[in-house]
Amino acid sequence: MTRPLRIATRQSRLALWQAEHVKALLEQQGHSVELLAMTTRGDQILDRSLSKVGGKGLFVKELEVALEEGRADLAVHSLKDVPMDLPEGFELAAILEREDPRDALVSNHFDSVSALPREAWVGTSSLRRVVQLLARRPDLRIEPLRGNLDTRLRKLDEGRFDAIVLAAAGLKRLGLGKRIRAHLSSGEMLPCAGQAALGIEVRSDAIELKELLAGLSHRPTALACEAERAVSRALGGSCSVPLAAHAEWGGDELVLAAVLGCTHEQGRPLLNVRLRGAVADADAARELGRRVAAQLREQGADDYLAEH
Repeated sequence: MTRPLRIATRQSRLALWQAEHVKALLEQQGHSVELLAMTTRGDQILDRSLSKVGGKGLFVKELEVALEEGRADLAVHSLKDVPMDLPEGFELAAILEREDPRDALVSNHFDSVSALPREAWVGTSSLRRVVQLLARRPDLRIEPLRGNLDTRLRKLDEGRFDAIVLAAAGLKRLGLGKRIRAHLSSGEMLPCAGQAALGIEVRSDAIELKELLAGLSHRPTALACEAERAVSRALGGSCSVPLAAHAEWGGDELVLAAVLGCTHEQGRPLLNVRLRGAVADADAARELGRRVAAQLREQGADDYLAEH
């Protein structure tokens, strides 16, 4: 392309890092690139949880409008914020290699979830994290925590919380890895679909651009995320559903785990499924995801989802 490529991005420090990362990759290929930084509704509404104001799609809608109007050519997202079904006319052209997909416990005083005192205050607005934390520590007092990464850390440092739970990837990308007191294993806190991966969204009719961006995609990450997102898609997953789905490669096979909690009836056990299968393409990855979702339904997922 002769003119500069324009990347739509949110204005948060982490989102700008992600866009700059993609910009650098494209510039290494000889392309001229500009950023179009925007504020989304998801960034503006901080006094309510995402599940109550429209979901994670609030972080991408304005960027899609910029694509539709031709003000931008591509948009860079945290893949976990991208709805499972994109609007007609848009698609993901590339999924980049994952950073560390684990969640992280950040605390100024405690080194693990088990070390937190009884009835400790823990900050997170993720229902997925809430149900998994309470399954281990039903005594914890969990309070909503919104805002960008710096805002969340500031609230911890002001003493509002004993600990907060954040994605390890965001902390590491911004050089804040030292704030992590404990990495939570997938057995302790299974990540959400697409966590730590970046997705590049374009208009479906941008044929030349899709071909250009395909070279940035990391096939192992893309297939793993396809499987994860298929679980969520099959169960109507959104930020209002306490669902985790994470896939890892075991040799030539993909091992896909999922956890579903219940928010309308506390104390109900988490539903767990773990399957492995040979995955050679996106169709096989999505089929593995659908099989995991079907097994969750066999365990009673529909009852757990009844209030969502």
